Amino acid sequence: MSLQGQLSASISSSSSAFLAPSVFINSSRAVNVSVPSKRLGVCKCVATPTEEVTAYKTTVSRNANIAKLQAGYLFPEIARRRAAHLVKYPDAKVISLGIGDTTEPIPEVITSAMAQRSYALSTVEGYSGYGAEQGERPVRAAIASTFYKDLGIEEDDIFVSDGAKCDISRLQVVFGSDVTVAVQDPSYPAYVDSSVILGQTGLYQKDIQKYANIEYMKCSPENGFFPDLSTVARTDIIFFCSPNNPTGSAATWEQLTQLVQFAKDNGSIIVYDSAYAMYMSDDNPRSIFEIPGAKEVALETASFSKYAGFTGVRLGWTVIPKQLLFSDGFPVAKDFNRIVCTCFNGASNISQAGGLACLSPEGLKAMHEVIGFYKENTQIIMETFNSLGFKVYGGTNAPYVWVHFPGQSSWDVFAEILEKTHVVTTPGSGFGPGGEGFIRVSAFGHRENVLEACRRFKQLYK
Repeated sequence: MSLQGQLSASISSSSSAFLAPSVFINSSRAVNVSVPSKRLGVCKCVATPTEEVTAYKTTVSRNANIAKLQAGYLFPEIARRRAAHLVKYPDAKVISLGIGDTTEPIPEVITSAMAQRSYALSTVEGYSGYGAEQGERPVRAAIASTFYKDLGIEEDDIFVSDGAKCDISRLQVVFGSDVTVAVQDPSYPAYVDSSVILGQTGLYQKDIQKYANIEYMKCSPENGFFPDLSTVARTDIIFFCSPNNPTGSAATWEQLTQLVQFAKDNGSIIVYDSAYAMYMSDDNPRSIFEIPGAKEVALETASFSKYAGFTGVRLGWTVIPKQLLFSDGFPVAKDFNRIVCTCFNGASNISQAGGLACLSPEGLKAMHEVIGFYKENTQIIMETFNSLGFKVYGGTNAPYVWVHFPGQSSWDVFAEILEKTHVVTTPGSGFGPGGEGFIRVSAFGHRENVLEACRRFKQLYK
């Protein structure tokens, strides 16, 4: 057969829909039409440029304060990098000791109370709808008697919420945009970011990695992680966390007495974050209200998140004493109550049932056991880095270990640890410029994961 004939036969028998014999339907019969033999040529497909589509835009301007924020919030950024690492190493067993998310199950004495409350909602007798925005009275009373006994704090001073982080933003709405703010450096990012969003700051200054108009109170090993208040400018609001996130340091009675006096001398309000108070091992204050005079210059936020594993359940509280007044004499608590009633419908009644169970004798015992487990993890991590010759801080009074890598970029250290050990940590600079050269290692993890992570650290830095 000639080459042309072979080609015709090949084309006719092809199963390709593009090259197959054409089939036409003509009422009752099909007619086969063969493809005539022709000299084959080259067919070029030329893409036609698509017309650029312009997205519709409203005439509403973006909030200029939100536009000041740098990159993303710290922990979602870490999650993004972790996800990218898993794409690169899909078979790697990644261990997360970064974000402070609890890992151990909620004690059954607590979950059973939530289950009972949940089931009761399916009955006529047990159903309830909206509750008090300030929280259920038994929960507020239990918080007052458990954490503030003999401190002059009453149940009416307590606002139950969906967590301390949420309350920090609500407090910022109360304070408004015309206040000045001081933060520990390093500190929990929510203080700075919420200040930026509310318009309390100037632009971000890349050369010093700070926002204008925020007073950064340096907390370093050199000053025992407590700021030299003689060098701190006067501000309206002072955010202070003890035990501290991320450094794990805890302020002493004497240091908090200085802070309260500093606030009184300057007419400032202290927003005291005590989210880790139950981790305290040393004989330090667990509440700012242990300091005489604090009720006139301070309020306090707290949470069940790291005590009972409520990071997903969501339950916290804020204490605003009646003695805390604005410059015109108006009670801060009344304005906060107005914001709460406007922006919040109250904590979940199921979560509050869990909170009440947390504060029962059995619940308190169970929470202390969970906290004890995480503190053992902390000890394992501290011993590991100490054995490798690192300077290690924190850990004793908090579930965080603050490890020093002098002369190195925090994000570079984070990246190296992730790349070479598949362990997620948190770069210290994410908590402020004072955290540069440090990483935070969280003790929240299953024991086998903590042990394995420490084994990998020893392989990397031996």
